[in-house]
Amino acid sequence: MSWLRPRAALRRRSLKRDLGEIENLQVSLKGPANFVSAADKRAEEMLYTDLSKARPGYGFHGEEGGVREGSDKSHTWIVDPL
Repeated sequence: MSWLRPRAALRRRSLKRDLGEIENLQVSLKGPANFVSAADKRAEEMLYTDLSKARPGYGFHGEEGGVREGSDKSHTWIVDPL
């Protein structure tokens, strides 16, 4: 997965900023005692964007965004971003 390293380096700066500003962290309730932050959603969306470019037909199952079907039914990314 060496193709992912350059993208990860770019994304790390953005997420580090989001998580570093803990006093401004936006959090919402997604279920009983189950919280999700804006940083969680953003991290998952970044991963979806990058992985979809690398493997366009693969499906994507994210903790925050749910299932996104791909044209390749035999491959699915399963992601819990943070």
